[in-house]
Amino acid sequence: MKKEDKTVVIDSLVKELADNSHFYLTDVASLTADKTSQLRRLCFNKNIKMLVVKNSLLKKAMERSEGKDYQPLFGSLKGSTAIMFSEVGSDPAKLIKEFRIKNDKPVLKAAFVEECAYVGDNQLDVLASIKSKNELIGDIIGLLQSPAKNVISALKSSGGKLAGIVKTLSEKPE
Repeated sequence: MKKEDKTVVIDSLVKELADNSHFYLTDVASLTADKTSQLRRLCFNKNIKMLVVKNSLLKKAMERSEGKDYQPLFGSLKGSTAIMFSEVGSDPAKLIKEFRIKNDKPVLKAAFVEECAYVGDNQLDVLASIKSKNELIGDIIGLLQSPAKNVISALKSSGGKLAGIVKTLSEKPE
């Protein structure tokens, strides 16, 4: 590969890293062409962009990226590496778990989700359980609505009792 070509690839990776706050580094080396095609199809259907990259070029792109510290991921850049970019942090982990039901790969090398680095395949369950921003907002709204609903419900259910007590007290001679 010529130096100009490498520069173009590195610049492209820098742009991808800047545009995506979630990415996974995986090992797909021993997958057959058919299995790799199935994995790519699954990625496409779940809006995950998968690229096979050279470790040295990815490392240079990470070093050139501004504002983010990718240092903990450098140790994972060995062997064959495929990078998965996603808008939702847990989607690639769920996809990997789903694909590994019938296959032994891809193996998670590392992940960078919400400014945090996760290293090792043992982090897959943790990553799959991370909630998206919209799921967290929904949970917060549900929690905020819950006390108000309880108060309204209590007032409605005991509204008849309360009205009866007030009526009785108002009719009572002093």
